[in-house]
Amino acid sequence: MSVHELPVLPLVERDAFRNAMACLGAAVNIITTDGPAGRAGFTASAVCSVTDTPPTLLVCLNRSASVWPIFRDNGYLCVNTLAAGHEALSTLFGGKTPMGERFAAAEWHTLASGSPLLEGALVSFDCKVAQVVSVGTHDILFCEVQALVRNDETHGLAWFDRGYHHLLRQDAR
Repeated sequence: MSVHELPVLPLVERDAFRNAMACLGAAVNIITTDGPAGRAGFTASAVCSVTDTPPTLLVCLNRSASVWPIFRDNGYLCVNTLAAGHEALSTLFGGKTPMGERFAAAEWHTLASGSPLLEGALVSFDCKVAQVVSVGTHDILFCEVQALVRNDETHGLAWFDRGYHHLLRQDAR
């Protein structure tokens, strides 16, 4: 069978896709920015490594999100991978809570870009947005890592099956 003879498959329904995506576990992250357009942050699980040369991550952001123009205009961000115990903070940054209240709920620092770095995060990647690609409702931000901070004293936090789960470090088992 050639490519031209492949059967036409029906479109996958949105709800079926969303339910299937609940089966993919992912780290929980708070993505932050601060700059001329203002300070903003949101919770995301759509973050992953692209390459290590140069060190690059991708972050997906819905263009209808209230924070989208702030991230677009600042051009810098910090990916703060949450640690076990950050569930309430994740929920706060994932909702409609005003920005001031979100940031008041934790302690923040900065690195090269000036984007807020979460004290106690599992790891924080300070990044420059190098490229943006639009797909459907989202922008994919390709983020070159300028600096990073690791915290080896805590455990990870994952999102799976629409709930939070703690990930223990191998040496802690």
